[in-house]
Amino acid sequence: METTAARKKIGDTILDAIGQTPMVRINRIAKDVRAAVVAKLETFNPGNSIKDRMAVKMIEDAERAGKLKPGGTIIEGTSGNTGMGLAIAAVVKGYKCVFTTTDKQSKEKIDALKAFGAEVIVCPTNVDPEDPRSYYSVSSRLEREVPNAWKANQYDNLSNAQAHYEQTGPEIWEQTEGKVNHLVVGVGTGGTVTGVGRYLKERNPKIKVWGIDTYGSVFKKYKETGVFDKNEIYPYITEGIGEDFLPKNVDFDIIDHFEKVTDKDAALMTRRIAREEGIFAGNSPGSAMAGVLQLKDHFRAGELVVVIFHDHGSRYLGKMFNDEWMREKGFIEKTGMTARDLVASGLSGELLSIESHQPVEAAVTLMSEHDFSQISITRDHRLVGSLNETHLYSELLRNPDVRKEPVESIMQPAFPFADISTPVELLATMITPENPAVLVRDFKTDKTFIITRSDVIRVLA
Repeated sequence: METTAARKKIGDTILDAIGQTPMVRINRIAKDVRAAVVAKLETFNPGNSIKDRMAVKMIEDAERAGKLKPGGTIIEGTSGNTGMGLAIAAVVKGYKCVFTTTDKQSKEKIDALKAFGAEVIVCPTNVDPEDPRSYYSVSSRLEREVPNAWKANQYDNLSNAQAHYEQTGPEIWEQTEGKVNHLVVGVGTGGTVTGVGRYLKERNPKIKVWGIDTYGSVFKKYKETGVFDKNEIYPYITEGIGEDFLPKNVDFDIIDHFEKVTDKDAALMTRRIAREEGIFAGNSPGSAMAGVLQLKDHFRAGELVVVIFHDHGSRYLGKMFNDEWMREKGFIEKTGMTARDLVASGLSGELLSIESHQPVEAAVTLMSEHDFSQISITRDHRLVGSLNETHLYSELLRNPDVRKEPVESIMQPAFPFADISTPVELLATMITPENPAVLVRDFKTDKTFIITRSDVIRVLA
């Protein structure tokens, strides 16, 4: 594959078109940043994302090691972009693909994988990585069950980071003529930040590497304290950034600082990039660019900031670029009372929860003592489900002995999350017979509150 050499005038296959992506100055959005800001546009790769680079590297390394044999099947758990890179390479090289993904990924990503002949299995998002239903676990099971299968394992396969050390890093160094001072990149598998960061720091140890994390992910706290805190983990919307475990490709020594960006700020910036810079980029670039603005006080005049735009906006037409979806999530500002007003007025309280292994009778006691009609259920302090009094009542009538069973045996799906700035009118649409409450997160105070139907009725009546 081409790296820093001049690209062939006519490629032998589409794989020869990977790499050598352009860099473009960010003007309007970065006007208040003292340093110059340029974006590395990985959307120009054939699969429209940076993941093409490491997908081919992982496959070719596996071929050389004899792990991937002719006619084999590539298995991977993917949020979509890695799957696209693997699927493109599989078409050229003659492999089959079976991918697992989560139900929070956009339909466009899943449909794109199917367009290349891949089989896609959708798994629930809100489960532990070790849960047999998780997309990590399902992909591992398929590797064992499918004949002649090889799992790419982008999180722990160090060919991922090596691809960016060999390709992306040198490209950035050459394109900036060695003048880069700061690298800003969203951290998911860790391959990009580790590979590019390591290469650049070998060339100039003074270069700062800023990792962009999201609320609901464990990276930032682990970097700063060395503690893997499951309390940090909860559902989030941002795609491609953050994790609830520690991938081997994340080298925390390479990353100088993690900056968290909210789902809302990432979504709004994703739209701004298209409307103000004319660049059709995805949710990960939106998060990274929002991070640049949050970090602007760390950048000085005369310095050069490189931010990596990981993927393409076409993956998010049904999400960040869809006004109705943005309104449903409370990301488009509306006037009127918000969840923050409900919290400030005392109408809603902080989240009350019970661990999933506790007996049902403990949940009954807790709900009675606090006069709550519903509570959240956690496992190792991670939200995994909920329980409301109507469902609890019917289960007790059906089987009185259920009082001694673990509460997880009768739990319902976890309540949906919303930002604390969400208008009450939107919260009202999120509260349904299936979802009698909504959890709202205040990122500034690091608190979660529960808002119920009765809370909303009190302010709307």
